[in-house]
Amino acid sequence: MEVTRLPKAYRVRTQIERIIDELAEGDPVPSERELAGRFEVARETVRQALRDLLVEGRIRRQGRGTVVSRPKMVQPLSLRSYTEAALSLGRKPGRVLVGWADVPADGDTAAALDVEVGVPVMHLERILLADGEKIGLESTFLSRERFGGLRGGYDPTTSLYAAIRAAGVVFGSARERIETVLASPREAALLECSTALPMILLHRRTVDSGGRPIERVRSLYRGDRIAFEALLRD
Repeated sequence: MEVTRLPKAYRVRTQIERIIDELAEGDPVPSERELAGRFEVARETVRQALRDLLVEGRIRRQGRGTVVSRPKMVQPLSLRSYTEAALSLGRKPGRVLVGWADVPADGDTAAALDVEVGVPVMHLERILLADGEKIGLESTFLSRERFGGLRGGYDPTTSLYAAIRAAGVVFGSARERIETVLASPREAALLECSTALPMILLHRRTVDSGGRPIERVRSLYRGDRIAFEALLRD
């Protein structure tokens, strides 16, 4: 039986993973030159293996070098706010406001919020943090007629879901679609990552217990910093 030879970069990556497994978070990873000499391969082969590990979140850039990264944040897919989910995982959540403005509803937003096309809706854009690290970019659309009162006292660096619940709204259900994309130059700049880094994109439409629309959300997450899981039942 013919045995398929593993690509050289994959074999080198496996060897580097063994090295990483012996190191602690924040420990420096040997340089490309050192690894190439140790495994007797070209530096480009090592570079490719390190790129794969960088995308997977096993390592991260620090200054001119590379260090071992902490494990990815694994967030359950559920009808909870990012704040609640992060806290349940022992991480410190945070948000940085990018913008909060009224914009005319396009076709998709109008359909999601059950308003007329062109009607002003509130658009809230925030960078999501976990332990001070940028991991996602969240873009939320809300009916201005229903939630315009949030402008009076809501702090956009805190949980939006908590503020909506405090207004007497009971969350009912959400439909979510997940796909992989690449970040735009603007998104990559906001998240301080490369446009070549795979991203996880979530689209969510949430309704209350009576079926009335609450939000339309587009959440973009760094693929090297977070993963998602779901509990499935028959």
